[in-house]
Amino acid sequence: MPPPESPRSETHGWVARAFTAVEDVVYVGLGLLLTGIAFTLLVTGFISFWQIVADWPAKSGFVGLLDRILLILLIVELLYTVQVSFRDRALTPGPFLLVGLISAIRRVLVLTAEFGEWREKAASESQHFVIELSVHTVLILILTVSLMFLRKAGAPAVVKHD
Repeated sequence: MPPPESPRSETHGWVARAFTAVEDVVYVGLGLLLTGIAFTLLVTGFISFWQIVADWPAKSGFVGLLDRILLILLIVELLYTVQVSFRDRALTPGPFLLVGLISAIRRVLVLTAEFGEWREKAASESQHFVIELSVHTVLILILTVSLMFLRKAGAPAVVKHD
């Protein structure tokens, strides 16, 4: 027969359940906000695409559209991270590393696409471009190696927060 619970342990259990309920509400709210943002960006992305197609000879707008598409991908990955945290009641590093990797790749792609339009920019801006591109490239390599080590280790490292 288990020992009777003390009033203190009952209070701790109630507080823990209350925090879990609050956490669930926050995760659902975050998921709804991210979903709304993703759909809004998707709709405005289609509108921008058709505006670019209608104004075809002009080459402006493609970099902004690429940035928007990659941002949608990033938001969907954030939504997945929220879903995993909600479902498993655990923080797993894999989805967070993937979000960071997508974010860094997004910035590199947008930077290189914008640099094509910078042909007449000052040398200091070119130097800034090279520095930022180098930093993001190193970040991409670090995140990729981290993901490889995480997957090679087998089961992802999980930090339960029940």
